[in-house]
Parts: sequence; structure tokens; C-alpha cells
Amino acid sequence: MSLRARLLLALGAVAIAALAIADVAIFSALHASLFNQVNQNLMAQPGQGFGPGGGVPFAQRNLNAHRCPGSGFPGQLISSDYVAQVAVGSSPTANDCPAIVGGRSYTPQLPTKFSGYAPGPNGTQVAYLSVPSVQKGGPDFEVRVVKLPNQTEMIAGAPISDIENTLHRLLLIELLVTGVAVLAALGAGWWLVRLGLRPLTAVERTAENIAAGDLQRRVPNENDRTEVGRLAKALNVMLGRIESAFAARVASEERLKASDRRLRQFVGDASHELRTPIAAVSAYAELFERGAAGNADDLSRVMQGIRSETARMERLVADLLTLARLDEGQPIEHVPVELVTVCAEAVQTARTVAPEWPVTLTAAHPVEVEGDPHRLRQVLDNLLSNIRSHTPPGTQAQVSVEQAGQQAVITVSDRGPGLPSDEASRVFERFFRSDPSRSRGHGGAGLGLSIVDAIVEAHRGTVMASSAPGEGMTITVRLPLAPAAEPEPETDEESDLTVATS
Repeated sequence: MSLRARLLLALGAVAIAALAIADVAIFSALHASLFNQVNQNLMAQPGQGFGPGGGVPFAQRNLNAHRCPGSGFPGQLISSDYVAQVAVGSSPTANDCPAIVGGRSYTPQLPTKFSGYAPGPNGTQVAYLSVPSVQKGGPDFEVRVVKLPNQTEMIAGAPISDIENTLHRLLLIELLVTGVAVLAALGAGWWLVRLGLRPLTAVERTAENIAAGDLQRRVPNENDRTEVGRLAKALNVMLGRIESAFAARVASEERLKASDRRLRQFVGDASHELRTPIAAVSAYAELFERGAAGNADDLSRVMQGIRSETARMERLVADLLTLARLDEGQPIEHVPVELVTVCAEAVQTARTVAPEWPVTLTAAHPVEVEGDPHRLRQVLDNLLSNIRSHTPPGTQAQVSVEQAGQQAVITVSDRGPGLPSDEASRVFERFFRSDPSRSRGHGGAGLGLSIVDAIVEAHRGTVMASSAPGEGMTITVRLPLAPAAEPEPETDEESDLTVATS
């Protein structure tokens, strides 16, 4: 059964119960009031002063009525009330005055012996009872019996057909009004329940849309003042967290897939890189076995080739080991590092190793970061080595260090042949090579810039390359400043530091 049906049934049950209680209360109150009025009238009939010793006959109240013939009460008038006086324990048959209703005489069907007396005024005993008529089709009577001290019983009764008709009409009216009220309550309740459950319908539609894949949908009508509004707010919070968790899961799966692809490519590229020097060493060994050991020139050439290929494999394995450690997230040293000094040392080494590629350093003031000085030096060495590997001799390069906000910025640029922009965005991929001018002929394995990217990422920084054919390449490294580092204002006494080759 639906919630709407249960609410309507509950509303109908409550309405019926409330109306039934009200109907019973009204019916009981009117019933008591009417019968109390009848009993008050009956108390005014004979019974206190009527009997031996005189008294005023009851029927004298109704002067418009006719006399009761043979009633045993000389001069008494008859009315719509029944009056009789008998000895205790006798049946009132002769000394009674019947009630006249609709022009016909009716007498109550009284029991042989009365019971249920209660103390009354003047030492009398009083009892009340309701009985039918002796005559067929007659009215019911409300009877008051008074036991007098002289052992006689004064009986007075009044037809209660009007009261019964009134109560019957009241019962019919109550049933009709109750039925109409219940139908009206159910109709209004259906409308109110439908209006009240409209937000739940919106929740249902939202849930269906989310189940269909629209995770960005939210439940409308958030309101802290209503139960449904608070439910909508709680559901929206839950949906936000579910969406975040699902997005994180999808991102994690995508990273795993990308990592798997990179791993497969990495293994394939590493195997390819190692295959060449291993094949060369194997060829030199075969040449040695064929007699190169007996010829001094051949022996020297063989040993030189083995040493060259072994050094190449050693560099490759060292680079792979460095990348593996960085990928595993092994902790790096975190100490204050002054970048201008590190860059100056790297530039000086580059000038010494390869004077054919002139390099200059520009810096306005010292810039301090927090990190591993050896790894940061490796970043500069790899960037300058990349220029020597992929540009012709005589290509000028420039290194600059500056501070931009809360970041240290290292820029390494050259005036070499450059790269297309789409290839420049891939230079940090492992084993990436562009055209033949940037091939393995210069000794690179395609891991230098990958190591730069991994080291910078380990320092919570970013690295970006920009290039265009004929315009050289610029690589920008951004690192967060050391926590205690404060921007130093420039003064007239400060000048750019420049290191250049002659």
C-alpha cells in the first residue's frame, strides 16, 4: 500500500473517530436533557400532596383537557399524561387515567411489581422506568413511580414518542453530516497529501535521473523549516559526496589505466634502449673472440666500444632507478636551498664541460626554496644537457631566476631550432624523441626531461615547455618559496648577476 493511501486511511479513521465521539456526545447530551425535562414534568404530578387527606389533582394543570370518566378522581381533567394511584403491589387497572395521544387513549404496560426505588422528598421512594404501550402501535412512556408513606404508589407517565422522533432525526442528521464530513475530509486530505508529497515526487524523479547516470542532479526545495526540506538537504549532501566519491573512483581508474599504459610503454622503451648497447657489447665480445685480442689496434677499439656502451647502459639504468624512486614517492630532503647559487654552479659546470654552448645566468636577488639541493641541481644539469644534446654547437642559452609572488621561477631558454607546439607539450614523456635532429645520435635516451618533471613534482612545483620552429625552446620551472622566505625589495645597489661564456 502506498504512503498516500496509508495517510488517507489514517486521516479517514481519525475523522470518523472524532466525529463519532462528537455525535455520541451530542446525542447523549440531548437525550439526557429531554428525558430530564420529562422527569421534571413528572415530578410536578401527584405524589406529594395527592392521596388521603386531599391535595390538588394533577390534571387540573391542563384546563383545556376533557374530564376523565370513571377515573376515580372526581373533578380531574385528562391530558396527554398518564396518572394512576394504586396500593403497593397492585396493578393499576381501574383507578387510572390514560394518556390521550392523537385522540386515542393509551396506557403504559407496567410491571406487576416496581423496583429500583431511590429516596425522594417527604419520605417517599421514587423510581423511573421506560415501558411500551399496552395498545398496539402506541407510544413508549417514561414512567415515574412514587411510593407514598401510606403504602400506596402514585404512578405518572408521559409519552415519549416526540422525544424518540427527535432523537431519531438527530441520529439521521448526525449520520448524514458525519458521512459528508468524512468525504470532505478525505477529499481535502487527498489534496493536502498530494500537495505535501510533491517534494517526495521530486526526490523520486531526481533519484531516477541519478540512476540513469546524471550524477549532477540535486533534489529541489531545500528548506530547514520543513521535514521534506531537511530531507532534501540531507539527500543533496549525500549525493554530493557520492558524486565526489564516484568521480574520485573514475579518476583513480583512469590513472590506473594510464599508469598501466605508461608502464607497458616504459618497459617496451627501456627494453628497446637497453637492446642496442647490449647488442653492441655482444658484437664487441664476438669480435674479440675472432682474433681482435691479437691485434693491438682492434683490441683498443673493442675495449673502447665496450666501455662506451657500458657507460651508456649505466646512465640509462641510473635514470630508470631515479624515476622508479620518484614514482614510488620516496621522501626527498627538505632543507633551505638558495636557487641562484645552485643555478650558478650548474651554469659554471656547463661552461666547463661544453664551452661550445654559451650560457648566461640572470638573477635580481637571492631566491630561497625548500627542497633537496642535489635533486634541484640535477634539474638544472638535465635542462642544460638537453640543450647540448638537441641543439647545434654555438647555440646560446639563458638561465634566469626570479620571484613571482610566493613562487620561485627558473627559466631555461635556448635559441635552437625549436619544436612544433604539439611536440613541445610531450617533451616530458619518457623516451620521447622528436625528429632525427633530436635523436639518439646525440646520446640521449629521452629520460632527462622526464626526470626533471618528476623532481619538480616531488617538490610540489610545476614545469612547462613552450616552443615554436625556429624560435628555440623555453622551459619554465615554478617552485613554492620556503616558508620563511620574504620578498626582498629591489634597491639601486642590486644588479643582475650574469655568467656568460667568453
